[in-house]
Amino acid sequence: MFKWLLDNSLANRMLVIIASVVLMAYGAFTLSQTPVDVFPDLNKPTVTIMTEAGGMAAEEVEQLITFPLETTMNGLPGVESVRSTSSAGLSFLYVTFDWSTDIFRARQLVSERLSSMEEGIAEGVVPRMGPISSIMGEIMQIAIPVDPSKISPMAVREYADWVLRPRLLSVPGVAQVIPIGGEVRQFQVQPNTARMAELGITHDQLESALKGYSSNTSGGFLELNGREYLIRNLGRTSRLDDLKNLALAAKGGQPILLRQIAEVTFAAALKRGDAGFEGKPAVILGIQKQPTADTIALTKSIEDALVGLKASLPAGMEAPRVTFRQASFIEASITTLQGKLIGASIFVAVILFFFLGTLRPTVIALTAIPVSIFITALVFKYFGLSINTMTLGGLAIAIGGLVDDAVVGVENVLRRLKADRANHPHSRLHPIEIVAHATMEVRSAILYATVIIVLVFIPLFALPGLEGKLFVPLGIAFIVSTLASLVVSVTITPVLSFFLLPRMKNLDHGDTKVLAWLKARYRNGLETVLERPKAAIVAAGIAVVAATAAVPFFPTTFLPPFNEGTLLIGLRLNPGVTLSESSAVARQAEVLVSQVPEVTHVGRRSGRAELDEHAEGVHVSELDVGLKSTAELTRSMDEVRADIRARLSNLPAAIEIGQPISHRIDHMLSGVRSQIAIKIFGEDLDALRGQAEALRQQLAAIPGIADLQIEKQVLAPQIKVHIDYAAAAQYGVPAPQVLTTLQSLVEGEKITQIVEGGRRFALVVKLPETARSIDGLNQILIETPTGRIPLSKIATIEDGDGPNQISRDDGKRRIVLSANASGRALSEIVADIRKVVAETKLPEGYFITLGGQFQAQEEASRLVGLLSIVSLVLMFVVLYSRYKSSTLSALIMVNIPLALVGAVIGLWLSGQPLSVAALVGFITLAGISVRNGILKVSHYINLMRFEGESFDKKMIVRGSLERLSPVLMTALVTAFALAPLLFEAEQPGTEVLHPVAVVIFSGLISSTLLDTFLTPVLFWLFGRKDAERLENDKDAEAL
Repeated sequence: MFKWLLDNSLANRMLVIIASVVLMAYGAFTLSQTPVDVFPDLNKPTVTIMTEAGGMAAEEVEQLITFPLETTMNGLPGVESVRSTSSAGLSFLYVTFDWSTDIFRARQLVSERLSSMEEGIAEGVVPRMGPISSIMGEIMQIAIPVDPSKISPMAVREYADWVLRPRLLSVPGVAQVIPIGGEVRQFQVQPNTARMAELGITHDQLESALKGYSSNTSGGFLELNGREYLIRNLGRTSRLDDLKNLALAAKGGQPILLRQIAEVTFAAALKRGDAGFEGKPAVILGIQKQPTADTIALTKSIEDALVGLKASLPAGMEAPRVTFRQASFIEASITTLQGKLIGASIFVAVILFFFLGTLRPTVIALTAIPVSIFITALVFKYFGLSINTMTLGGLAIAIGGLVDDAVVGVENVLRRLKADRANHPHSRLHPIEIVAHATMEVRSAILYATVIIVLVFIPLFALPGLEGKLFVPLGIAFIVSTLASLVVSVTITPVLSFFLLPRMKNLDHGDTKVLAWLKARYRNGLETVLERPKAAIVAAGIAVVAATAAVPFFPTTFLPPFNEGTLLIGLRLNPGVTLSESSAVARQAEVLVSQVPEVTHVGRRSGRAELDEHAEGVHVSELDVGLKSTAELTRSMDEVRADIRARLSNLPAAIEIGQPISHRIDHMLSGVRSQIAIKIFGEDLDALRGQAEALRQQLAAIPGIADLQIEKQVLAPQIKVHIDYAAAAQYGVPAPQVLTTLQSLVEGEKITQIVEGGRRFALVVKLPETARSIDGLNQILIETPTGRIPLSKIATIEDGDGPNQISRDDGKRRIVLSANASGRALSEIVADIRKVVAETKLPEGYFITLGGQFQAQEEASRLVGLLSIVSLVLMFVVLYSRYKSSTLSALIMVNIPLALVGAVIGLWLSGQPLSVAALVGFITLAGISVRNGILKVSHYINLMRFEGESFDKKMIVRGSLERLSPVLMTALVTAFALAPLLFEAEQPGTEVLHPVAVVIFSGLISSTLLDTFLTPVLFWLFGRKDAERLENDKDAEAL
């Protein structure tokens, strides 16, 4: 097939050039249209079921809502885990499916189960599915600062709810907009039960009078004089006076109006969340995108929408400000990587020029880069992949390799042209023949080397879970671009060689000065080593053994930490704190953090927004901290974090510092937003809390553990109203009736909605705050058949406490200790934790599990280990099919351990831990390093076959010298193409790729240096029999 491609390309030269230009233009166009994101799609299919249940206590929510829902969801096909949190008035269920499930199918299964639930949930409570969003979901946060002297928080929230939110939701690609902060307006009717008793108005009368308030009704059609009229009965009003003067009944010919028995006002609805920006109160909108939307394009449309709204802001309101913008991180990452790709191309050009000595062959070899990259872009388009740090990383790693195939071809064509030039003018061949012959000569070596590089990447495709989602796109980018470069090397490269090389002036000169000097030194070195082959092998063996022995001592992590340019600070106070207290502490934190020199702005969110899918109580606050760009930072991220920790250390809150995206990835891996999650399972909440505290004290002694905290699952204060059934019976009132009346009065009941233009406000009946205290509750008058009596006659009211939230995993109650690693490798800390856990005594039926990042990393390492063995076997098979000799195949694969030596030294020098990224580097390295051996061994055999050399040291020295230039060139090109990734490891976008680059760079340099001497030595010692057998096989093509 390759011969056919080559012959046709050389026959239709102009066609090939025009086709490649068209391909590049189309590829470039496609590339500009491809969506850009931070990471590939990392969403584990998860369906969130949220149920709001007014003011129910956590225990009731667990028994009446969460438990029936869990039972229903557990039997679904493909469900991996069901996690739930029940807190006051809120139930959250996270149903996680395995990676292969389609999210739409998962949602359909869940909604079918929800609609056909047999055990009913508490009445009046409707479970809802959260929208499909993605982990990278929250792409922006917009703050509208409130200046109370100019505008009320109520007006700002109204603008956010009814103007800004609908406008943003109409932008294609936005999944959800969640406002938090400000005050939601309500019409409140606060009845006075004593006045109601005096005027003889019952609770039912009050409710029925308000039920249809401010509504329009229809009166059908009327036909009159051949025309049709529509009759409308209009009662809609949003004036407070109309509501105050609403008649409830008449007594003695006098109307009784609503204002006589109740206070009627505009009031703020009950708040469970608050927000601030730069130390002032604010309304913050969190914008979540749909999983497939292109973040950068979406951010631009949102920003355009905001600019459009600026002109029509209400008087006194400040313009919306962006507090978190994910697109900035993406843009920074992509820009960094584009810079690195360009840098790599320049490095490659310099090295090629250095070896080839003239411009023309350098240009030919370099054309492989743009052509391969644009072909890759077309494949991305076809498979629906986005441009992200991983796919760009695949290209950055491959960029040196892309030139390799072309370099080997061009170098061989040059060598043959020089040899031909030395012949007598009459016996010279036509350039087309020379180009065709020279390309075919190295074609099989190029083909096998490429096949092996592709084979090596197979283990990546079997990586499970998150790692797979992250690194598979890198593998695809690498493989596609490498295969593209293989095709380029037998089509475009020979055509360009034919056009540009034969007329070159300096074909008459030999090697460049540098190369001549290198070859002279190398010849002396090689001859010395061939005299003492055993010593060389022993020395290399010792180095390999030492490197292998060092591997287990490396610290390990899952993924290198990202640098997103923003921080997320979590503050947790003790539950039972009011929202205003919790906001006050968070506001202090906001002011303290904004004094850190690197911080540009701080946004604060306390408690939980009405639509949010995170079950946080009012005691939790999050600060979104914007930092200066990496280029402007004078201190490292760790120092900045330490500074913030020190400033916040005096606040009465548990503090956790993370970054938005990393945070979410952790949350998805173990349901806890930290690197290590220790879960204690059991039934009794008090016992769980006791165990957790005991375990925390033991774990605190482990060096390197940071942010160690117990999930705040504590007792929060409650007021308990116990109904006395006997007393209720004496007054002839059914106890359930008392309970419902209390619920509607004390908690407040939404009677109807009042519509004002496109805005809707709730009309709520609820006791005034003063009547909801213990004394006030005692005084409430309850209607009975025998007249009205105070509540204290039939109920006792006391102070108490109860759990603030109950978390369950897979149907069992649990409490979580979470921790992060700091200053010490994750793997070492986990080993210490396991020791402590193993020695812990637990009550009967209780158990502890460990989860988090490290778990994912252990699984990944195990799998990669197994699969690496598989791909090594495959490599051996490919080599064997080529040389029909296990000796020669093994001899070529010796390059892999040689590469390991350098990689280990590189990791050690750069202080990198072993991460999944470093493993990917090792995998790539194995494939690239085998290439050198293939090029040399094939050349030795071809020399014996076609050039009449016999198996002796002279042939080995000649072959090694002739192959020195392409081997050094391809290795150095591949290594130095990664050089830009070696520096600025902190830059956004390069964090994941830095370890990959370190491993490949250092490994290639060591394997090339060792291989230039070891392959000839091994071939001299062990290759004679096979080489002579292959030499006699005269009719075969060039190997």
